[in-house]
Amino acid sequence: MKNIESKAATKLNRPRLLILGCGDVGMRLLPLVRDRFRIFAVTSQPSRCAELRIAGAVPLIADLDQPATLARLARLAPTIVHLAPPQPDGLMDRRTRHLTAILPDQATLVYVSTTGVYGDCGGAWADETRTVNPQNARARRRVDAEKVLRTWARRSGSRLAILRVPGIYAANRLPVERLQKGTPALLPEDDVYTNHIHADDLARIIALSIFRGQPGRIYHAVDDSVLKMADYFDMVADAFRLPRAPRLTRDALAKEVSPVLLSFMSESRRLANRRIKQELGVRLRYATVQQALQGMAIPT
Repeated sequence: MKNIESKAATKLNRPRLLILGCGDVGMRLLPLVRDRFRIFAVTSQPSRCAELRIAGAVPLIADLDQPATLARLARLAPTIVHLAPPQPDGLMDRRTRHLTAILPDQATLVYVSTTGVYGDCGGAWADETRTVNPQNARARRRVDAEKVLRTWARRSGSRLAILRVPGIYAANRLPVERLQKGTPALLPEDDVYTNHIHADDLARIIALSIFRGQPGRIYHAVDDSVLKMADYFDMVADAFRLPRAPRLTRDALAKEVSPVLLSFMSESRRLANRRIKQELGVRLRYATVQQALQGMAIPT
């Protein structure tokens, strides 16, 4: 009985960590930090409370679209992981603005942003010093969120680390349905470079950023892959014995796919990841997509 009480007291005395947007990546993060923190996970869905409790978090019902529901989060935890995406409309991230209104001073916050803030780089290599050039509303909302958080960090004396994240993949996050539908891809001469990170590696990068992220620092949470988009689709198709996507010119593809999908296929960039290795000490479990797919492939 004393051991049980001691463990409970130890857990209550741990520093508090607040996670917003505790979806797939957040659930992968929980096992990495639950022995170091007492974790509070925000969800707008009461049906997820049991799942979050089992994973080791205290669930809190709140909605970043409803500022009145956030009052109980104010000054709740000095460490915050912000995984929630912006709302799907407008050029400002209203959710992040609502959040910063209740965040404590002198906090540590890790924000998971997107590499889409760079727009099209024409396939060039870029590091974290490259000027942002968002070319659609989704990316503009992310740039707005980054600016709002930097302003909050300076005003409150807080430590902010921004992770710019590319396409996240895992066994349950592959373009299998797209391949099954036969959605076309671009011919090699029209194709774009894409960047990738396995969801498990992203969770590790977030955990390391909590402890090692430098104030105001931006990090590319990307792996070592150098891939064009259609080559990525081909690798997934081969691993799961699916037909490869048909290849079209850009003009022909524009007539076959939605404007949103076309926008993803119109930005080409290769992003350096030296900072996560040198400053955060990241050792990627899945250094390349090809390496990860070898463990997921259907046996021959």
